[in-house]
Amino acid sequence: MLKQNLQQKLLQKLSPQQIQFIKLLQVPTVSLDTRIKEELEENPALEDISLANINEPEEQYPDRDPDEDTYNGDEEKGEMDEFNIDDYLQEDNVNDYGSRYDQNGDDEDERKEIPIAVQSSFFESLQSQLDLLPVSDKDFAIGKQIIGSLDDDGYLRRPIMSLTDDLAFSQNVMAEDEEVEDMLKVIQSFDPAGVGARSLQECLLIQLRKKDPNDPIIKKAIMVVEDYLDEFTRKHYDKLERSLNMNSIELRGVVNEILKLNPKPGDSNEVSTKQMQVIPDFHISNNDGTLILTLNSKNAPELKVSRSYQEMFQHYDKASQKDKKLKEAVQFVKQKLDSAKWFIDAIKQRQQTLLKTMNAIMQYQYDFFLTGDDKNLKPMILKDIADRIGMDISTVSRVANSKYVQTEHGTFLLKSFFSEAIQTESGEEVSNKEVKKILEEHIGQEDKRHPLADEKLTDILKDAGYNIARRTVAKYREQMNIPVARLRKEL
Repeated sequence: MLKQNLQQKLLQKLSPQQIQFIKLLQVPTVSLDTRIKEELEENPALEDISLANINEPEEQYPDRDPDEDTYNGDEEKGEMDEFNIDDYLQEDNVNDYGSRYDQNGDDEDERKEIPIAVQSSFFESLQSQLDLLPVSDKDFAIGKQIIGSLDDDGYLRRPIMSLTDDLAFSQNVMAEDEEVEDMLKVIQSFDPAGVGARSLQECLLIQLRKKDPNDPIIKKAIMVVEDYLDEFTRKHYDKLERSLNMNSIELRGVVNEILKLNPKPGDSNEVSTKQMQVIPDFHISNNDGTLILTLNSKNAPELKVSRSYQEMFQHYDKASQKDKKLKEAVQFVKQKLDSAKWFIDAIKQRQQTLLKTMNAIMQYQYDFFLTGDDKNLKPMILKDIADRIGMDISTVSRVANSKYVQTEHGTFLLKSFFSEAIQTESGEEVSNKEVKKILEEHIGQEDKRHPLADEKLTDILKDAGYNIARRTVAKYREQMNIPVARLRKEL
């Protein structure tokens, strides 16, 4: 049986420019250049003025008021006959949102290539050591297979039987497990020490056995790793002293020797190229007690609509007769002009939103930016800033999660300025970062032979007027990556 129902639904549809803006807003500064280059390649109607005027000196402007030129994301497209080319025109070398925010030497003449050290990778280093060995072709193939099976930490996580099968099926090399074991021992003699181990215990033992075998400290360190590794990792030092018949001074020497070893030998010779460079989006300077906010010029590219595309559109649009192909050409050029203007407006709105958000954060946390003291951080949540700038919480979140500010006290992720409020005994609300700072200070000053347990830390905070639960103290300690008291113990 069929039924007819009348339903009303409220849907919110985003315009293409709003979608463009949302995507651009969460792009970090380090990736913005790449995003702009992609748009320049895809849209010939968009041009980069800085490339066109690469030999001209960079113009410097005063800071922009973050509250001006609010962008209206609901701009509607008109019909072809209502299309206004003036919206797309832009005088050459004129840009009201160009590189006016940064005065930190971003001039092209000042940019220099950062030299990268030429260094062989971890696997290349092992392979070169294998190449120098006078071994048979079969052993060479086995050694190559072992090296290729190591993980990035330098460990062999696969069973010997699997390596034997791989050699047989992929290289037609028939090897016994014992032959692979023998060749593994050869690889384990390579540098860096500890490579080719199948466990942490084996890795540490390989490194210790390369040291002076007659040194009594080394001998006892080998005994600890061989027979008491679990007690060592749990820092049950009293049990180690009794089991090995050592006093605390001897044990301290053994522990220090083990702590010098590298638990991840694969990391020791690897060029770190995957780390993302942090480029601050904002700069805050202190001018005799007055904070000045500027936006990094990398967030303000000099873009304009192509003059040739503007002229092409005018030429096609004024043609007296338009056949199908000419109409298609007019539509294509108009679409590219629209897309170029949309992108420029989205970049412009991105700048205004960044400045608005950062300006509100700076005003809210003024005392912190003046002093750099975490104790001056006020409790602040996303809604506090969203209400101040009249924007959605999700917009503030996108800015805070991916943008950095450089101050005279260091470079910070905006997200780090947001914190929960904690009420003191006097009724005053303080940031939980203030509590974390106090915890960090007390843990840093504690007697490492008798570190402070969470219960003791809770009592210390209560004496200082912060009435919080032990589980909250444990949560804050974990957020700061500080281990429990037992694991902080030292001899």
